[in-house]
Amino acid sequence: MNKNLMSLTILADTKNQAFARSVVAAFCTELNPTITELNDIKTAVSEAVTNCIVHAYENKNQDNKIVIEGIIEDQIITVKISDFGKGISNIEQAMQPFFTTKDGEERSGMGFTVMKTFMDSLEVYSELNKGTQIVMKKSIAIGDEVVNA
Repeated sequence: MNKNLMSLTILADTKNQAFARSVVAAFCTELNPTITELNDIKTAVSEAVTNCIVHAYENKNQDNKIVIEGIIEDQIITVKISDFGKGISNIEQAMQPFFTTKDGEERSGMGFTVMKTFMDSLEVYSELNKGTQIVMKKSIAIGDEVVNA
């Protein structure tokens, strides 16, 4: 069994969104993913981190953290993204396409839908006033063996 772990804590700020997705992408490279698989993971991570930045914390300050954990077991990458903000009162409703709590802003309400589309599985755990954790998994295909001529 091949297993590897990583953890990253960032400030919940838009300037860290691209960094977070790049770190997870770099972590995945040991699995030798295709460009499509890598882009799928980066897109899902981007959506999850953006959700934390936009929805988790009412007041923007230096205490607003996001923790990103990566776990590789065999050919499966698990990404856990956690915040310690206000939580989600109705997860089922929040996961519906086009649902948003930020009606006055330019938000599509498609974050969870995008995560579900690009990853093999998505689980959301949340507790009011304690935070939310998103757990996403993706299996990375093993390519054909290259035979040296």
